[in-house]
Amino acid sequence: MMAIDINTVRLRAQLLLRRMGAPACLAVVLLALGTAAWMWAWQQRAVAARLEARPLPQPSLAVAALAPPATANENLARFYAVLGQQRHAEQQVKQLFDLAAKNGLLLAQGEYKSGYDKASRVATWQVTLPLKGSYAAVWQFALQALRAVPFASLDELSFRREQIADTQLEARLRLTFYLTDTPGDAGETP
Repeated sequence: MMAIDINTVRLRAQLLLRRMGAPACLAVVLLALGTAAWMWAWQQRAVAARLEARPLPQPSLAVAALAPPATANENLARFYAVLGQQRHAEQQVKQLFDLAAKNGLLLAQGEYKSGYDKASRVATWQVTLPLKGSYAAVWQFALQALRAVPFASLDELSFRREQIADTQLEARLRLTFYLTDTPGDAGETP
């Protein structure tokens, strides 16, 4: 009995759809999809409202028990502790030459310029290195140099190529080493 009723309903639906035509059928489908989308959006809005209504979690006690921020003198002492020592600057430059050779770069001779700031008691060594090699090797060298000498800053890295077809290029790398003038200054504050 149920099979006959389903067949009858299906037959009536087919006749109705043929009478209405394709545009009306498309409109009915779009109306059904729109209604489903509206119901989904309404449900999502209700979920979002429930989430917004929840109370915020209380901060843990571990956050409240954090150490107080460092004082200016402690920060200054940390600053001086990470500086290099002026007496080891030549060893750092030698390390740069070794890194250049390790990366397959030609490094003939560098230029060096020293400076000193009396107010901060920080000495600087500006090292300019003319390099020849591939682009990737120069970048690899620059990154390794900054890792090897953590108290250095990369001030300039420039590239020059004579012709587009050249695989080797000329590069100029300028680093500044920030150094303490004596080993005793690392712990003192100016």
